[in-house]
Parts: sequence; C-alpha cells; structure tokens
Amino acid sequence: MNSPSIAPLRNVAALMGHTERLITRTRGLPGLGVFHGKSGSGKSTAVIVVANEFQAHVVQMKQAWTKAYLVEKVAEEMGATPRKKTTPYYIDAIAEHLAITDRPLIIDDAQYMLRGNMIELVRDIYESSLAPIVLVGEANLPHGLTKWENIHNRVLDWQETVDCNLADASKLADIYCPGVDIAPDLMQAIVDASSGAIRRVATNLDKVKELARRSGKKKADLALWGDQPFFTGAPPVTRKPEVYPGASAALARKAARG
Repeated sequence: MNSPSIAPLRNVAALMGHTERLITRTRGLPGLGVFHGKSGSGKSTAVIVVANEFQAHVVQMKQAWTKAYLVEKVAEEMGATPRKKTTPYYIDAIAEHLAITDRPLIIDDAQYMLRGNMIELVRDIYESSLAPIVLVGEANLPHGLTKWENIHNRVLDWQETVDCNLADASKLADIYCPGVDIAPDLMQAIVDASSGAIRRVATNLDKVKELARRSGKKKADLALWGDQPFFTGAPPVTRKPEVYPGASAALARKAARG
C-alpha cells in the first residue's frame, strides 16, 4: 500500500473552511480572505488541496514580480485573454473570467504584494468580479495590510495557521516515516524540538526513517535516537579555531615582517 502524498493536517482543514466561508458568504458581505502564518506551517500544501477541492485558480507570487507580470501570470493561469496586453486590460479580462465562473482566486506568498501599491490590484480585481479571493502569506501579512484600509475592510475572514501537534505529526509520519512505529516519547520530542513547524517535523521524521533503516529496527524511540541533535532550524554553531602554544607569537612575527 502506497503512503499518502499529502497529510490531512489541521491547517489543510482550516484553509478549506476559510475558503468555503468566502464562497458561501451572504450576499453583500466582502469576499477577501487572509490565511497567514509562520514559514514552514504547511500553507502551500494546504493551498494545493483547497485548489483541487474548489477548482480554485492559484498563483504563487515571487519577490521579483512587477504589477504587469502578476496580472499576466494570473490571466495565464485561468486562460483569460485580454484585448490588449496592458495592465488595465489584463485586470478586466481576469475580473470577467472570475465573475462568469465564480471560481476562487488564491494568491500564495501574498506578502510580496505589500511592496509599493501591488496590493491595489487585488482590490481592482475583486471590485470588478466580487469573486472570492484568498491571500495566503506569512505572519506579517495582516499587519502589512492595515496600511491599505480599502483592502483591509474588504476582508471577511482572517485565519491564522496552527502549530503542528502530536496528531498532525502522526499523520506526517505516514508520509515521511512509513513502516516505522514511532514511540510517543520520540514523537513528543520531535514536536517540541521542531517548535510546531511542519517542515521541521517532516525533516526530523525523515531522519527517524533513515535511523531505523540503518539499525534494522521497525520501532523507534528516544533510546534509539540517542544523543544526536534534532533539526530545529537553528544554524550550526561555528567552532572556534584551536589555538596552539606559540601560535600568537608566530602570527605577530609574521605581521611584523609584513
């Protein structure tokens, strides 16, 4: 039996419910949503699941994108063809497509839209279509949006991601550590060391799989893990260079000689 490729984590369910609220909102209510949380919390994975469930259009922002490139990529994603290849015509084509299909638009890594007035494009598209639009981004996204009241007051729902817990970690183990029975003490240690970040939990689970493979074990616990460090995301500590007797004097003589 193949292991699942995407775990049904709580953040997947959170974005699912968030998007559904926008789609089924009462007529006259705003239709923007903001799904936000720290890096590594599984937002992009949740986007994939929700996009498939609701046939949503998805565009992942890049830091180097401009306004013109953004609307071009959104139009390309939904197959909308503008009458002229300029930003206003692209916005009209996008809005017309969304208004007709009423399919949600999800913009991932939306924090990159906070530069300049790029976020204003979202308002233009929304006002012309009234289609559900979900902005997915990092933890600072809600605060950044407060600078644009005409965007901020069009948000119907704010949804923050939750940290990975034992239940989530167990589901991740089916993907990243299949065939290995992970004892509760090791699973709890992994969750604690990972600070609730799904990406770090997955990395540590992969290390458990490799450890179990090397040791020929089908069950892993803290005793098997031993004293090796968990992956915490912290940079490695740089060791200080060893200083040998007489080294400082030798270096001083070398510097004096020029």
